[in-house]
Amino acid sequence: MTTAALSTAEKNLTALPAADAPCPMVGFVNLVAGKWAIPILYRLIMIDGPVRFSELQRAVAPIAQKELTRQLRQFEQRGLVTRQVFPEVPPRVEYRITALGTSLRPTLDSLAEWMRAHAPQLNAD
Repeated sequence: MTTAALSTAEKNLTALPAADAPCPMVGFVNLVAGKWAIPILYRLIMIDGPVRFSELQRAVAPIAQKELTRQLRQFEQRGLVTRQVFPEVPPRVEYRITALGTSLRPTLDSLAEWMRAHAPQLNAD
């Protein structure tokens, strides 16, 4: 690795926690656990506006309604997504990514870029 590349790599790494400290990645993995968590968050970030449940379900297809509901509730509880119910018949519900959720964009963008760059090497679909 060249000196410039090594310097850039070092800037992108944070100091490792002490060996007996809890790993911060465990909390992140718990946050995005589940097959659909990252695609849902990424789609909400890319939309960056209110989105109805059915529209989000189509955007993240082929997710099941039950799974999308479960994930959205978890994100709402964690402050990543807001849910607004309109008193109409039939009821209208819109979801929106919060500022906290939007702060995940650089992380998710880098994961998406890494996947695009390395998918052929992983034999991934």
